[in-house]
Amino acid sequence: MPGDTGERRILVVEDERVVADSLGQILQAQGYSIQVAYSAEAATDLLLRWRPKLAILDVMLPKMNGIEFAMVIKRHCPECGILLFSGQPSVEALVENAKREGHAFDILAKPVHPRVMLDAVSSMLSSDWQTYPAA
Repeated sequence: MPGDTGERRILVVEDERVVADSLGQILQAQGYSIQVAYSAEAATDLLLRWRPKLAILDVMLPKMNGIEFAMVIKRHCPECGILLFSGQPSVEALVENAKREGHAFDILAKPVHPRVMLDAVSSMLSSDWQTYPAA
C-alpha cells in the first residue's frame, strides 16, 4: 500500500458533522489522508491548497449543493475523482441537469455501510495507486 502521497488524499464534504467526522475516521483508519469540511464553501479553500485525489460529497449541502460543487472541483482540480452520496430520492433531477452539462457522477444511497464506502473509494483510487509510486 502506498505512503501518504497525494493519491491517498480524500476530501469529505458533509453538513451533518457526525456523519462527516465518522466517515473521516473510518477512512483515516484505513490509511487515507483526510480533510473534512461541513460545507462546499469551506471545502473550496481546502481544494485549492490541498489537492485531493478523491472528493466524497453529500448531494444535499446548504447553499451550494454537492453536484454544483463537484462541477467546481472538476474545473479547478480535474484529476480529482468525485463520489456523491445522498439520502434524498429527489436528487435525480440534479443528476440529470449535470448530465446535460456533460458531467456524470456516481451516487451512493445513504445510509452507506462503511464496507460499501471503502470498496467504492478503493475502486475509484485503484488506478491512481498504480500510476503514482509510493513515497
